[in-house]
Amino acid sequence: MELRRLYKTIENLATQNFHNEAELLESMLKEIVRNEEIPVKGGRVWKFEPRSAGYVLLHQLGDIEKIKRRYKLDVDEYPMFLELPKRRTMLANETDAYLRDRGITTYSATGVGEKVRWNNHLLYQYILAVNSDFMDENLGYTLGIIGSALTAALKSASIERKATILESDLDKAREIQRSILPEHEVRFHNYEIYGVSIPARIVGGDFFDYLQGAEDSDRFAVVIGDAVSKGLSAAAQALYVSGALRMGAEFQTKISTLITKTNKLMHRTFPDENFVTLFYGELVKDTKGLLIYANAGHNSPILVHNDCSIEYLGPTGQMLGPFLGETYGTESAHMKKGDILLLYTDGVTEAMNESGEFFGEQRLAELLCTYQRQSAKEITQVLLEEVEKFSVRNDQSDDMTLVVIRRTQ
Repeated sequence: MELRRLYKTIENLATQNFHNEAELLESMLKEIVRNEEIPVKGGRVWKFEPRSAGYVLLHQLGDIEKIKRRYKLDVDEYPMFLELPKRRTMLANETDAYLRDRGITTYSATGVGEKVRWNNHLLYQYILAVNSDFMDENLGYTLGIIGSALTAALKSASIERKATILESDLDKAREIQRSILPEHEVRFHNYEIYGVSIPARIVGGDFFDYLQGAEDSDRFAVVIGDAVSKGLSAAAQALYVSGALRMGAEFQTKISTLITKTNKLMHRTFPDENFVTLFYGELVKDTKGLLIYANAGHNSPILVHNDCSIEYLGPTGQMLGPFLGETYGTESAHMKKGDILLLYTDGVTEAMNESGEFFGEQRLAELLCTYQRQSAKEITQVLLEEVEKFSVRNDQSDDMTLVVIRRTQ
């Protein structure tokens, strides 16, 4: 049988749905034994079990006297097991008395699957051994191809299983992350608010949230945060901080106390190198447009007044996590009719064009001034479009989150 065609045949058979590796190997053994172009009359699949320091019989087929179930061959008594990873396929004389009594005097064996380390040796996960009336070099080549094809099939099946599990886990993570993000658009008295978060990966460390106590209609908090790590780790931190803030908001905790306690929780829960930046701004129902805020090492939000003058709401404390004893003060600002406050993460300002230039805060401020008469939703969309056009030739390397707050009355 032409070896390339044999490889493809085994490869195609392996694409069928099998519940586990043992079932796949049993099916392949059946095909090998009954294939008229492969001159074998019987075969066995052995599996290495580290705890027993030997290979245990998984399957047996063909014209060979039945071997008892789970019969074991000790590695120490079979030098061939140690040589096989170096050569893949070997022809050998049977030395086990029990197997010789069953009519197995010579056999050809090939290694299958991943190589595992045991007592400073590498051993194949599985061994396929066959008996034939034509024990020659050609049979060795054929078995070598079969072993390679089966190994490729096992690796492919393992990758697909892991991918399925990972996909399921990522779907769950994505749903969890979505659960901590509020609706994009919300209104609070004289303010319209619109937020959006775009992860660089399937899940990310950016988040924003809207917080309001169940019995408090006069205060409304807008939060934005950025976990410095990536992927699932960052998403876990974002979820943790968001949950802590939601709980604190329900109890109408003072802003400075809430952020300080959240910092202590972060420090005790995550390693020092995993920190989160956070901006917490609280709008108040009053005629002066009072905004009370705490900024834990986050990008300074940009407040653009109606006359296009700009105010930056800088840090009132360090980032959350590394500094256990840090306390967080609060500051205030006022928003008049037509004023716009932009909260953002550094994925926006650090978006890079092909020349290595950052999008930067200045461009954001200029765009806010240009489009300040638009709605919060329209401004958010314009900003995202401009960032995308600016960095169109570069892949998004960081999460991007924007929240626009506009005072309408």
